[in-house]
Amino acid sequence: MKRDSELDGKAMIVCFSRNICAELYNEIIKLRPEWHSDKDEEGLIKVIISGSSSDDQLLQPHIRSRTQRQYMADRFRDYEGKYEPLKLVIVRDMWLTGFDVKPLHTMYIDKPMKGHTLMQAIARVNRVFEDKEGGLVVDYVGIGYDLKEALAHYSKGDRDTTGIDQDRAVQIMQLQYEIVCNMFHGFDYNQAFDGTKRQRLAVASEAEDYILGLEDGEKRYLQETLELVKAYKLAVPRPEAMTISRDVGFFRLIRAALINLRRSDTTVKTRAEVDQAIRQLVTDSITSKDIIDVFQMAGLDKPDFSILDDRFLKEVRGMKTKNLAAEVLRKLIMDEIRARGRRNLIQGKKFSEKLEDAIIRYHNRMITSVEVIEQMIELARDMRKAQDRGAQLNLDENELAFYDALETNDSAVAVLGDEVLRQIALELHRSIRNSVTIDWTLRENVKAKMRVSVKRILRKHGYPPDKQQKATETVIQQAELLSNILLQ
Repeated sequence: MKRDSELDGKAMIVCFSRNICAELYNEIIKLRPEWHSDKDEEGLIKVIISGSSSDDQLLQPHIRSRTQRQYMADRFRDYEGKYEPLKLVIVRDMWLTGFDVKPLHTMYIDKPMKGHTLMQAIARVNRVFEDKEGGLVVDYVGIGYDLKEALAHYSKGDRDTTGIDQDRAVQIMQLQYEIVCNMFHGFDYNQAFDGTKRQRLAVASEAEDYILGLEDGEKRYLQETLELVKAYKLAVPRPEAMTISRDVGFFRLIRAALINLRRSDTTVKTRAEVDQAIRQLVTDSITSKDIIDVFQMAGLDKPDFSILDDRFLKEVRGMKTKNLAAEVLRKLIMDEIRARGRRNLIQGKKFSEKLEDAIIRYHNRMITSVEVIEQMIELARDMRKAQDRGAQLNLDENELAFYDALETNDSAVAVLGDEVLRQIALELHRSIRNSVTIDWTLRENVKAKMRVSVKRILRKHGYPPDKQQKATETVIQQAELLSNILLQ
């Protein structure tokens, strides 16, 4: 069983009885007490069963109403960080049919099932999701024969793929292993298996940089290692698989780090807590019980995300692994842009377009890694200046968002001057803040009144008539962002 920080994706355990579900839960939390919570909105593990007040005391902590079970279902389906993570559920009958959870990757079966029920249960883990192309079924009761019987009612292609030819899996694994090794031709990653944690991370950082420097390297590496890991899992415990387990563990570490660079973590409490929990490695030779993040792997101290401080930007500029430095900086800035974009429509669009332009030119080899780093450092400083401008104008970040919605490079608008635009922004913010209700974005009559109010304020302060329509629509879009903040 994995530790908290090593739980990757979501898993389901299917038990023979409700009592077994409850007893198994108790045994697991003895080993991992930090996974438990009495609250429905917290805890990494839950038992999902039906019952009543007349059931045994053993079952009572796990019996919930229909509404409570629906809330649990929403938590388990969630992969966007809307809820506290729910990673492992224990069930008897519930959620085995008609229940779709895309990130669900593993099902542990300790209950005899047949026919349609068995097929539906297995289908819970076969959904394609991000880099997941299938799921893993761990069979404790011997469902192979029943699965073949169930598949007799399905297509010949389904029947032919029932049961894995392990010899074939070994062949595919060896081919994929050779392909991935060839991608590291000229780079000695064996240093990653010895030395201190810091030394191992340094080698991993250099390996990541090496892959990023190859032509289409990231895309090819993610695909080839995915195929390798899938075949490896099917080939275990054959000697051929165990011989390369250490290398596969390293390849998975690099793969996880690359994926982490592309993924925005929306579940964190603060933006300073990003990219945590790299996938558990296949071998203990390079695994660590500590949480590893992208910045630690790159040899960087975590920056103050709120201001994109110069010390951190200087560290990035000085990194030897330039390709990795560019990716780390890209992710850092993108996370900051997304955070700002949830509050400030104009800044979100403006900085996102600038970052995208730089990254496209970098990936198309039009500029070097050094050049794209310099461009992104300059972009980070522009973002900091934009943030400081609010203080200079004596506007909070919500008021500044309306100021930005009004300001353009158009000379007809610029002639109004900062003070007039500031007064308009303050009045718009005050008016819209007082008008926001839970359902205002759904009621056209309320939105229409808000548009009239916006236009009246613009005319009052002499905003150019030919620019008012566009400004009004931008202000309404910004008002929707403000309402999301106020109604949270």
